Amino acid sequence: MTVQLRWWRTFAVAGTGAAAVYTADLSPVVSVLAFAAVGAGTVWACFTGPPRHGAQPRIAWILVGSAALLFLAGVVIRPWVTARPLPWPMLADAVILPGYLLLGSFFALLLRARRSVQRHAVLDGFIVCLAAGLAAALVLALPAAAIPGRPPLQSALAGVYPLLDVVLLLLVINLTFTASRWTTSLVALLTATGLMVTGDLAYAIIGLDGRAYASPLLDTPFLLSFCALGVAALHPSVADLSRADRRPVQAWSWPRMSLLVPAVVTPFALLATVGSRSPGHRLAIAIVGAVMMILLLVRAASAVQGQVAAQLRSEHQAAHDPLTGLPNRGAVAARIERMLDDLPAGGPERVWVYLLDLDGFKWVNESWGHDCGDQLVIEVAERLRAALPDATMVARAGGDEFLLAHVGDQAGALRLVDVVRGCFVRAHTVGGTDVVISASVGIAHAGSQEDSAVTAEALMRDADTAMYRAKAEGPGRSAVFDTSMYDRVRERIELEAALRAALAQNQLHVAYQPIVRLDTGRPLGAEALVRWHHPDRGAVSPAVFIPLAEEAGLIGAIGDWVREEAVRQLARWRAEGVVADDFSMSVNVSPRQLNDPDLPMIVSAELTRHGVPARALALEMTESVMVDGSSVTTRVLFELRELGVRLLVDDFGTGFSALGYLRRFPVTGVKIDRSFVSGLGQSIEDEEIVRAVVAMSHALGLSIVAEGVETRRQRDALAATGVTQGQGWLWGAAVPAPEFRERWHAGRPAARGGGRQLSAGPAAPRGGGGQLAAGNS
Repeated sequence: MTVQLRWWRTFAVAGTGAAAVYTADLSPVVSVLAFAAVGAGTVWACFTGPPRHGAQPRIAWILVGSAALLFLAGVVIRPWVTARPLPWPMLADAVILPGYLLLGSFFALLLRARRSVQRHAVLDGFIVCLAAGLAAALVLALPAAAIPGRPPLQSALAGVYPLLDVVLLLLVINLTFTASRWTTSLVALLTATGLMVTGDLAYAIIGLDGRAYASPLLDTPFLLSFCALGVAALHPSVADLSRADRRPVQAWSWPRMSLLVPAVVTPFALLATVGSRSPGHRLAIAIVGAVMMILLLVRAASAVQGQVAAQLRSEHQAAHDPLTGLPNRGAVAARIERMLDDLPAGGPERVWVYLLDLDGFKWVNESWGHDCGDQLVIEVAERLRAALPDATMVARAGGDEFLLAHVGDQAGALRLVDVVRGCFVRAHTVGGTDVVISASVGIAHAGSQEDSAVTAEALMRDADTAMYRAKAEGPGRSAVFDTSMYDRVRERIELEAALRAALAQNQLHVAYQPIVRLDTGRPLGAEALVRWHHPDRGAVSPAVFIPLAEEAGLIGAIGDWVREEAVRQLARWRAEGVVADDFSMSVNVSPRQLNDPDLPMIVSAELTRHGVPARALALEMTESVMVDGSSVTTRVLFELRELGVRLLVDDFGTGFSALGYLRRFPVTGVKIDRSFVSGLGQSIEDEEIVRAVVAMSHALGLSIVAEGVETRRQRDALAATGVTQGQGWLWGAAVPAPEFRERWHAGRPAARGGGRQLSAGPAAPRGGGGQLAAGNS
């Protein structure tokens, strides 16, 4: 960018200096060289600058470069041919006039590329140009053409230039009226045009005396015009000249009035100055003045129409979704209110409101991007509008949610649910791939008499509550609102608030469950499990608050706190000799945490701060992390493994359990899910599954831990299959750190697995769930 700025600044300075040299008229040769240098530089700038900056259309700048070349040739040869006999003096005009056509084509192509030619701007341009054209014709062109003693063709050419300048003014005015901001290239381009018109005006004035050339001073505006055109072509903002840049309609803004008022006054001024010369002059002034008045009336009507259209467009945008064109939430609320007011009293018909939420939309958005997500929303909207009756209002509530409003009886309302489901039977094409999704539907309804106080907002809120109930039952389900749902919603809100308070007030604590060798019962490690004891509710099951934490976005904060607390506790046990050097701490990690690119750095800092070697920390994740993991997750897993942290797949066997995932990711071990362990000694199928997992893990060099071991029979069956480590109630429940230290101190004999619980404290609830608390395995 610095080099590009230097080019146009250098050109501006050099061009201004050359103009000064030319105006000084040191000698004919110096003047010609100065003009030729600037002109040639401008031609070079027009051909090379715009392509370098990606300016479009390319042909426009080829045309203006060719026009500059013709202007340069005409200005250079004019002094040499003026004193010669006819037809030599007209040679310069024969070269210059095609340049005007090329320059006009250049402006026309710019306006077309900007897609900014609007009716009000064209009318304004015509009004101004009619005034300028009338003045140029009466004051300059006609007097120049009436000069006696010179050929008619030469007189006609003298009168053509002012009229060509009027056409250029029309194009330039339209360009300025359609620009919302004036860039450097636009200002330079307008300056170049203005200087060229100024030069033509000067020649037209001396042409009134019959002269075709006076001095180099008359060519100075053309020289500066070349310089400004070169700056416009070399500046980086040249690429913006062809880009659509519409500005809001401002029918009578001050910039417009500053051009229109002088244009309207021009016929009256001409009538007072030159109108007395002949009846023809007065007739021309009258005709042009009348046309200008007609255009002003059309302009006023156009402004009113534009204002009305803008108002209607604004009202439509305020009530409709910009992506799908469907009514928005506000519009459907107003429609529901009218439905409630118009509902016949005592009849079977009711107002039914449906809230649809697309299942799997977040996955589509994250996998293919927001553009594909928008495409999916548009296609769903089109299917709903095509499938549902015209009397049913379809609206977009926002995101991936749609609202329907329908009046009918219960049977018809339920049939409508089937119609909605039918819209999702066929696959949707997203990013070139067929995707099958479903919709969870929440339904609320109200009658005419018993629900007279019901509002549209209340119905939509109830439908939203029912939708969440349907979503909890599984994808593609529907639920009709009932008042008992309020209690569940209130319970969830209160529990979420209590969980946030628990995290802030240190009500959570970590319990530790041993991971032991099956043959000796010696603890090889422990799993850190989060527990919550509410002051009023008592012990809250992890199966309840962990999913809630995931939905509320608290899982990351809780997970970080558990990991920090576990590492700190492990450091203390190592320092006190409670655990051996090979003892490891396992901590669950959520997908949200693994999608944080800073996680490896955070974990490394924690280990360093507490003096714990990385090999003593194991992070447990579910199989879904590997299946749905993004590129960020993959990178985080490899960086964690490079630190030396062990990576375990928790609940192995319940998900995809694909060999490819285990080979692709840097996992170091698996934990066999308790659902397979519980059937050992009773189910041959479970024993075969365990054997298959063991064989696969041994082949890949992975460690194996069996979860949920509760009986000696299960322990012995696991040992027989080659499993060496176990975790479960056979060796004790998860207990607070002091109890764990008391029971599993490294200096005491190892506790042998029996059928009894080794923890002296009350047993935590069985089961559990979620990412951070697997319960008591």
